[in-house]
Amino acid sequence: MADHVDLVLGQWHAQRPDLDVSPMAVIGRLSRLARLVDGELNKTFAEHGLDRASFDVLATLRRSAPPHRLTPTELMRSSMVTSGAVTQRLDRLEARGLVVRTPNEHDGRGVVVALTDEGRELIDRTLPAHLATENRLLSALTKKERAALAATLKQVLESLGDA
Repeated sequence: MADHVDLVLGQWHAQRPDLDVSPMAVIGRLSRLARLVDGELNKTFAEHGLDRASFDVLATLRRSAPPHRLTPTELMRSSMVTSGAVTQRLDRLEARGLVVRTPNEHDGRGVVVALTDEGRELIDRTLPAHLATENRLLSALTKKERAALAATLKQVLESLGDA
Protein backbone atom coordinates (compact mmCIF):
# COMPACT_ATOMS: atom_id res chain seq x y z
CA MET A 1 0.00 0.00 0.00
CA ALA A 2 1.46 3.35 -1.05
CA ASP A 3 1.22 6.56 0.91
CA HIS A 4 1.75 10.19 -0.07
CA VAL A 5 5.46 9.98 0.63
CA ASP A 6 5.77 7.04 -1.78
CA LEU A 7 4.19 9.25 -4.47
CA VAL A 8 6.67 12.05 -3.76
CA LEU A 9 9.61 9.64 -3.78
CA GLY A 10 8.47 8.19 -7.10
CA GLN A 11 8.18 11.64 -8.63
CA TRP A 12 11.67 12.60 -7.47
CA HIS A 13 13.08 9.31 -8.71
CA ALA A 14 11.54 9.94 -12.13
CA GLN A 15 12.76 13.55 -12.29
CA ARG A 16 16.14 13.19 -10.54
CA PRO A 17 17.24 9.53 -10.71
CA ASP A 18 20.77 10.71 -9.99
CA LEU A 19 19.85 11.65 -6.39
CA ASP A 20 19.31 9.40 -3.39
CA VAL A 21 16.02 10.70 -2.04
CA SER A 22 15.70 7.95 0.60
CA PRO A 23 16.06 10.42 3.51
CA MET A 24 12.74 11.90 2.39
CA ALA A 25 11.09 8.56 3.18
CA VAL A 26 11.87 9.09 6.87
CA ILE A 27 11.76 12.87 7.21
CA GLY A 28 8.65 13.23 5.07
CA ARG A 29 6.80 10.63 7.10
CA LEU A 30 7.98 12.12 10.38
CA SER A 31 6.74 15.55 9.26
CA ARG A 32 3.36 14.24 8.14
CA LEU A 33 3.04 12.16 11.30
CA ALA A 34 3.87 15.16 13.51
CA ARG A 35 1.08 17.20 11.89
CA LEU A 36 -1.46 14.38 12.30
CA VAL A 37 -0.42 13.65 15.89
CA ASP A 38 -0.47 17.35 16.83
CA GLY A 39 -3.98 17.70 15.47
CA GLU A 40 -5.29 14.74 17.45
CA LEU A 41 -3.53 15.74 20.67
CA ASN A 42 -4.78 19.32 20.32
CA LYS A 43 -8.36 18.01 20.10
CA THR A 44 -7.89 16.09 23.35
CA PHE A 45 -6.36 19.10 25.10
CA ALA A 46 -9.18 21.37 23.87
CA GLU A 47 -11.78 18.95 25.26
CA HIS A 48 -10.26 19.71 28.68
CA GLY A 49 -9.91 23.46 28.17
CA LEU A 50 -6.18 23.30 27.53
CA ASP A 51 -3.70 23.78 24.75
CA ARG A 52 -0.42 21.90 24.28
CA ALA A 53 1.73 24.38 26.21
CA SER A 54 -0.69 24.58 29.15
CA PHE A 55 -0.93 20.81 29.31
CA ASP A 56 2.84 20.54 29.23
CA VAL A 57 3.33 23.02 32.08
CA LEU A 58 0.69 21.34 34.25
CA ALA A 59 2.04 17.87 33.43
CA THR A 60 5.62 18.94 34.18
CA LEU A 61 4.57 20.26 37.59
CA ARG A 62 2.47 17.16 38.29
CA ARG A 63 5.25 14.70 37.46
CA SER A 64 7.78 16.57 39.60
CA ALA A 65 8.28 15.38 43.15
CA PRO A 66 5.77 16.59 45.74
CA PRO A 67 4.91 19.32 46.51
CA HIS A 68 4.93 19.73 42.70
CA ARG A 69 6.80 23.04 42.71
CA LEU A 70 9.42 24.29 40.25
CA THR A 71 11.10 27.56 39.39
CA PRO A 72 10.26 28.98 35.95
CA THR A 73 13.76 27.97 34.80
CA GLU A 74 13.27 24.40 36.02
CA LEU A 75 9.88 24.36 34.29
CA MET A 76 11.43 25.46 31.03
CA ARG A 77 14.18 22.81 31.24
CA SER A 78 11.76 20.01 32.15
CA SER A 79 9.00 20.84 29.72
CA MET A 80 8.61 21.39 26.00
CA VAL A 81 7.75 25.06 26.46
CA THR A 82 10.24 27.72 25.37
CA SER A 83 11.52 30.33 27.80
CA GLY A 84 9.56 33.12 26.13
CA ALA A 85 6.36 31.12 26.41
CA VAL A 86 6.80 30.15 30.07
CA THR A 87 5.94 33.57 31.54
CA GLN A 88 2.98 34.05 29.23
CA ARG A 89 1.72 30.53 29.92
CA LEU A 90 2.14 30.96 33.68
CA ASP A 91 0.21 34.24 33.56
CA ARG A 92 -2.70 32.46 31.86
CA LEU A 93 -2.61 29.41 34.11
CA GLU A 94 -2.42 31.58 37.22
CA ALA A 95 -5.36 33.69 36.03
CA ARG A 96 -7.35 30.45 35.71
CA GLY A 97 -6.37 29.39 39.24
CA LEU A 98 -4.43 26.35 38.02
CA VAL A 99 -1.00 27.43 39.31
CA VAL A 100 0.26 29.87 41.88
CA ARG A 101 3.57 31.73 41.98
CA THR A 102 5.14 32.41 45.35
CA PRO A 103 8.46 33.98 46.34
CA ASN A 104 11.35 31.52 46.27
CA GLU A 105 12.44 31.02 49.88
CA HIS A 106 15.98 30.15 48.68
CA ASP A 107 16.31 33.08 46.27
CA GLY A 108 14.47 36.27 47.18
CA ARG A 109 14.59 37.51 43.58
CA GLY A 110 12.87 34.47 42.08
CA VAL A 111 9.55 32.68 42.30
CA VAL A 112 8.39 29.12 42.60
CA VAL A 113 5.43 27.80 40.60
CA ALA A 114 3.11 25.26 42.17
CA LEU A 115 -0.03 23.44 41.10
CA THR A 116 -3.20 24.50 42.85
CA ASP A 117 -5.71 21.83 43.84
CA GLU A 118 -7.74 22.80 40.78
CA GLY A 119 -4.66 22.50 38.54
CA ARG A 120 -3.83 19.09 39.92
CA GLU A 121 -7.40 17.89 39.45
CA LEU A 122 -7.43 19.15 35.86
CA ILE A 123 -4.17 17.46 34.88
CA ASP A 124 -5.25 14.26 36.65
CA ARG A 125 -8.48 14.28 34.59
CA THR A 126 -6.72 15.15 31.33
CA LEU A 127 -3.80 12.71 31.49
CA PRO A 128 -5.86 9.51 30.99
CA ALA A 129 -7.57 11.03 27.92
CA HIS A 130 -4.17 12.13 26.59
CA LEU A 131 -2.76 8.62 27.02
CA ALA A 132 -5.84 7.11 25.38
CA THR A 133 -5.31 9.38 22.38
CA GLU A 134 -1.65 8.42 22.16
CA ASN A 135 -2.53 4.72 22.41
CA ARG A 136 -5.12 5.13 19.66
CA LEU A 137 -2.57 6.88 17.45
CA LEU A 138 -0.12 4.01 17.95
CA SER A 139 -2.67 1.21 17.68
CA ALA A 140 -1.21 -0.03 14.37
CA LEU A 141 1.97 -1.03 16.22
CA THR A 142 2.61 -3.90 18.60
CA LYS A 143 4.30 -3.23 21.93
CA LYS A 144 7.53 -4.59 20.48
CA GLU A 145 7.24 -2.31 17.44
CA ARG A 146 6.52 0.68 19.67
CA ALA A 147 9.61 -0.05 21.75
CA ALA A 148 11.76 -0.43 18.63
CA LEU A 149 10.43 2.80 17.15
CA ALA A 150 10.97 4.66 20.43
CA ALA A 151 14.56 3.39 20.60
CA THR A 152 15.26 4.37 17.00
CA LEU A 153 13.80 7.85 17.44
CA LYS A 154 15.80 8.27 20.65
CA GLN A 155 18.96 7.36 18.77
CA VAL A 156 18.25 9.98 16.10
CA LEU A 157 17.44 12.64 18.71
CA GLU A 158 20.60 11.91 20.67
CA SER A 159 22.68 12.08 17.46
CA LEU A 160 21.30 15.59 16.95
CA GLY A 161 22.29 16.68 20.46
CA ASP A 162 18.89 16.31 22.14
CA ALA A 163 20.05 14.62 25.32
